[in-house]
Amino acid sequence: MWSKLFGINAKRQRLFELLHSGALYDLYSDPFPNPKSLIKDVSFVVLDFETTGLDIKNDHVISVGLVEIQNLGIKLTTAWHNIIKTEKNLPESSTVIHKITDDMLLQGVGLRVALDKILTSLKGHILIAHHAQVELGFLNRLCQDIYKCNFLIPTIDTQLLAKRQLLRNQIMLQENSLRLFHLRDRYNLPAYKAHNALSDAISTAELFLVLVAELYPDLDCTLKDLGLKY
Repeated sequence: MWSKLFGINAKRQRLFELLHSGALYDLYSDPFPNPKSLIKDVSFVVLDFETTGLDIKNDHVISVGLVEIQNLGIKLTTAWHNIIKTEKNLPESSTVIHKITDDMLLQGVGLRVALDKILTSLKGHILIAHHAQVELGFLNRLCQDIYKCNFLIPTIDTQLLAKRQLLRNQIMLQENSLRLFHLRDRYNLPAYKAHNALSDAISTAELFLVLVAELYPDLDCTLKDLGLKY
């Protein structure tokens, strides 16, 4: 694990040296948290994107929601939500799902502004997302488009964490059983409105804390124990 940590920080350092300024430069300026750190000593950022689809190359992000977890508690004062400005017309199906109209998108924040705000929030934190490959994929594309540099961050995926817990309890996984709202129902968490980036980020944060408490009741686990990914 030490060699892996050294390797990921060496990669972070190489990316840092490709940049000269900006929010991605600042993110890479400090070493990533040690995977042997106790989770109670680490701060997390829970992120959710709403997008026009799952095609990283051709779809685009239309809103972002974010909230921090500090001392294993959700800090609602850190929560924020932005609709991201675009002049591209949304397909009708997307408008129905996300309740975001073309007019709302025209009044949103710029993509660079939103990305820099996300990157600034992530500095010194571990990223948490549900089915994290979506957020990671879009973040990587945005960083390539804007900074001409790849995105790298230590990440915990609540979908994988939930799968591990269910399999440990010998619960058979069924189709869609690992979707966020199904898992919240399983763990008796309140139902929130789906397909809103901020409510989904808060939903993911709550699920993460429930899963951690089930897996490690004494809350004495490390980032490595939770399957930290880079």
